Amino acid sequence: MSSRTKRNVLGVLVDATDYAKATDAVVTAAHERRPLALTALAVHGVMTGVLDPAHNARLNSFDVVTPDGQPVRWALNLLHHAGLTDRVYGPTLTLHVLSRFADEGLPVYLYGSTEETLARLIPALERMFPALKIAGVEPSKFRVVQPGEDAEIADRIRSSGARLVLVGLGCPRQEVFTYAMRPLLDMPLMAVGAAFDYHAGLLRQPPPWMQRAGLEWFWRLGLEPKRLWRRYIILNPAYLGRLVAQKIGVWKARPPAPATERPVTFSV
Repeated sequence: MSSRTKRNVLGVLVDATDYAKATDAVVTAAHERRPLALTALAVHGVMTGVLDPAHNARLNSFDVVTPDGQPVRWALNLLHHAGLTDRVYGPTLTLHVLSRFADEGLPVYLYGSTEETLARLIPALERMFPALKIAGVEPSKFRVVQPGEDAEIADRIRSSGARLVLVGLGCPRQEVFTYAMRPLLDMPLMAVGAAFDYHAGLLRQPPPWMQRAGLEWFWRLGLEPKRLWRRYIILNPAYLGRLVAQKIGVWKARPPAPATERPVTFSV
């Protein structure tokens, strides 16, 4: 991706891209042994940036930000005439990337989630991609990083021989982790959201028609109402209101400059 693909959605810079281009960006960075930060943002991810200017600046420093949700794709088309025919959904993009990594013999490192989830995820990925090389696996500690621990994590990842880190810590922790660790690693990091849970078989995907209609939020709300009701009932209307305001020009939605300083603390 480049600055030519970045578009302003409520002040968050999202790439007008597709699965093939996003996958190529990750694979190319892996072959060239250079850092790259990627995340896939749905409405919740965009609004997390809107409501937190410091986080917005971090998101705007990412190399690739894909339109994970249909409403984000619609925003790109409405505001910028991007002409996108499909979103770039994190769990699906993960499979595209892993397929290429398996074909090209590039090892991957799985970081985040729980030991139980990872124990189910690894055999599932190996069934889908028999040639996939999993260089290492590390569950989340579910706490903030300790002094010097980030360097130790980076050392473990590098010494494993991995050429990609998949980060499954949940939004926005995974984006902060990816941003903070990018300077320490010579490989791409992908913040993949709920991809670990989906591909481990712990979360059910909504029917395709609901995904196309942008109703995945409604499906997930039905599955986890206590945990997600605030996210969807409050943030979805706020997103729509700000989108209309940006479209008609009553709100400029100026993107903050990309962040450059590493956070003092972050979740691991």
